[in-house]
Amino acid sequence: MLKDIRIEPFGIQLYESKHHAGDRIEEHHHQVYQLLYALEGTGKIILDGKEYLLEQDHLTFITPLTPHAIISDHKLTVLVLAFDRRIKDGTNTDLFEKTLYESKFISLNPFNSSEIRQLLRTMLYEQAHSSLHQETALRTYLSQLLLLIARGEKNNDKVDANTLRAERLKEYIDSHYFDWIHAEDLATRLGISTRHMNTIFKETYSMTPIQYLTEVRVGLAKKILAETDKDIASICFEVGFESISTFYRAFKNSTEISPNKYRTKQQHIDQLPEKE
Repeated sequence: MLKDIRIEPFGIQLYESKHHAGDRIEEHHHQVYQLLYALEGTGKIILDGKEYLLEQDHLTFITPLTPHAIISDHKLTVLVLAFDRRIKDGTNTDLFEKTLYESKFISLNPFNSSEIRQLLRTMLYEQAHSSLHQETALRTYLSQLLLLIARGEKNNDKVDANTLRAERLKEYIDSHYFDWIHAEDLATRLGISTRHMNTIFKETYSMTPIQYLTEVRVGLAKKILAETDKDIASICFEVGFESISTFYRAFKNSTEISPNKYRTKQQHIDQLPEKE
């Protein structure tokens, strides 16, 4: 059964869908894309003939004309983001060709979930407040959301839950090293204590998450120092350090020399004649 969704004038519409215990939305399909994000409650979604558990922070990506149905076990609140094929134009084409070409059920990790929730909140605000740049803002945030989903999709067939947590934490640091990151914030996102987080990360990578964060930042700084003539202050800012003094201290602890001396040393090495 085809159900129509009104998404004009911009081709994007974000709205709430409430379900009471025992409610069932019979199988249907749409001519638009949908992202279903479970805010609270539990239920099931039948997607293209396959049944999945639907609970908080689970996300379902539905392509046009894909049959799906929803069954609510308890009170279930779902945020629905509907958009049409116009979003595929331009810079988003690659996403749809390589990752978002089919409907899929996605169980988000704590880091992606936090970012997706914030993007959805931002889109709700933009949708509710008309402005000169409203359409551009909505399309920009939707593109960020789709990119986040595409990048975050991993094979989660892991036996050990702590290993999976450590891997997700490492992936988060690798892609957010420039952010203002604290151990307490990382642990909160994972839903565990800082001590437990440090333990499971060290079991996999032989260092704490913050030690790894510093290693990533210094490693990138070394690369920039060797390959560019960027100012030390610019490099400090780019890799995520909040002050020059902190950057110098971390760099010297890792390399035993200052950033300036490291750059001079690398330039000298590059100038040495190649051996025949």
